[in-house]
Parts: sequence; C-alpha cells; structure tokens
Amino acid sequence: MHLFSIWFWLFAFFLTGLVANLITGSFSPEALWHGLVQQDPIMQQIFWELRLPRALLALSVGGLLAWAGMSMQSLFRNPLADPALIGVSAGAGAAAVSTLVLLSTSLPVQMSAAFLGALGILLLLYRLSTRDGITDLSWMLLAGIAINAMASALIGLSLYLASDEALRLLTWWLLGSFAEASLNTGLLLAAGLLILTLCTPLLARAQDAFLLGEESAWQMGIHTQHIKRLILLLTALVVGGAVASSGMIGFIGLVAPHIARQLTGSLHYKLAPASILTGMGLALWADAAARWLAAPSELPVGLLLSAMGGPFFLWLLIRMRRHV
Repeated sequence: MHLFSIWFWLFAFFLTGLVANLITGSFSPEALWHGLVQQDPIMQQIFWELRLPRALLALSVGGLLAWAGMSMQSLFRNPLADPALIGVSAGAGAAAVSTLVLLSTSLPVQMSAAFLGALGILLLLYRLSTRDGITDLSWMLLAGIAINAMASALIGLSLYLASDEALRLLTWWLLGSFAEASLNTGLLLAAGLLILTLCTPLLARAQDAFLLGEESAWQMGIHTQHIKRLILLLTALVVGGAVASSGMIGFIGLVAPHIARQLTGSLHYKLAPASILTGMGLALWADAAARWLAAPSELPVGLLLSAMGGPFFLWLLIRMRRHV
C-alpha cells in the first residue's frame, strides 16, 4: 500500500473514531446537533463538559499507551512487549487502589498515588537491573515479572480490605474507564502526547539501532545507556499518567504498534506517528462502543479492550510460531 494511502486511512480511522465518540451517548446525534445549533444550555453543557473532555482523554491515553508499547517493543526487541511488561502499569494501579482503600477516595489523591507508584516501580527496577553503570534489560524483564506478581497481591489485599463504597470505585480503576474525564486532565495528557510526537525524530535513529541489538547500537555511536534511561523514564511517566486518569487499560500498547508496524514497517520515524494514530483511534472507538453496547449505561472500556485484545494476542502468538 502506498504511504500516502496508509496515512490517509490511519487519519480517517482516528477522525471517524473521534466523531463517533462525540456523538455517542444517551442523547441522539440529531438531538445533540440541534441543541448545539440552537444554543441549548443543557446540550452545550453535555458537549463541552462531558463529551469533549472524555474524547480528549480517550485519544490522549490511547496515543500515550501506543507510544509506550512501541518503545518497549523496540527496547526489548520483542513484538509482544507492552507497557505492562516491566510492571509499571501494575505498580501504578496497586498504588492507586491501595490509596483508595487505606487513605482517601479523592480522585486527585488517587491520581497522584498512581503517578508516584509508576515512578517508584521504575526506580526500583532500574536499581535492581543496573550494575557497574550498565542496565541489563533481561534482568529488568525478570524483575518486572516479580513486580507484577507483588502488585497483583497488593491489589487483591486491597479488594479484601475495601468497604462496599470503595469496592465500587475499585472497579473503575481495575477495569478502566474514561467516565471521570475532565478538560484539564485531557489537556495535560494531550500536551504530553504532542511533546512525544514532536520528539519522534530525535529518538527514531536510536530506536532503529536498538532493533539491531544493543551492541550494534553502541557501535553505531548511540549512547545506549542514556537512551535506555530516557525511554524507561518516559514510559513510566506515560503509563503513570494514563493509569492515574483512566485506570487499568490494557492491550492498546500491544495491539496499536503491531498494527502500525504491519502498515509502515519498523522505521520509527514512520512507526511512531502511525502507532500513536492507531492507539488514539482504538481508544476512541472502544469508548464509543462501550457506551453504545450497554446504552443507556456503559461497559468498562478496559474490559472491552481486553475482550478484543485477548484473541488478537493469541493470533499474534500463533502467527509468530508459524514463522519460527
């Protein structure tokens, strides 16, 4: 497929997802449109205070998780890698739910805890896997498996200790949702996504070199240790912000980069923006579908993405096995 056609269809996928997300809800698209045209205060409030912030949060989280997944896959040279691989997602989620159960049900407090949890996990992993100034990615992967297990145990303990009210809120964190979106949160994450997108040319050469192996990248003049630190730090910030604002949403970091790689190839100056567009579109469409399928209520978007991502993951495993 011609490169121009690829970008056209990726942008169309994102744009139609954005429109679908904005018009999906308890009010029909016609009612919403007429209300906005006639400057109905109720419809304007619904659009500007509910639907627009939700769509902005969904596209930001989708794009950020897709970028993080792409970065993990290039760093570990594994197409099955995603942001949860090194335990950052689980650590952020565990910090959030533990804070909810033990300290406060305030959303800003939970968001801060998730963010700090992601950073704390990163620092622990970095300390465990670094020796003589060199970070061993294989050790980091093994440590991440252990971190995931401990975080899951902490989440289980939090569920056991939680009150009935806290259990309801814990469902939001564990299954993922964009229902608590605010314009400020959406704008903050969108700004971070824009910065990452603009920095793509600066990181693309190093990420391409890592696909050849760390030793080859070093021989090409890449400061491998600095690049590893930078990518891991950015991944922790990205995942912490996503989990803090929308809970545990999986599979976008796995699925979006893989789809983009099939379309554009592995060169990161093309792969990065394609992954981000795909992730934004997936998050927008999944959120719209979650509201449409269970109208007038809604399904947790993380649950819906897991239902779609699980079969995709199995298909990817089977496909890789056939090529071995």
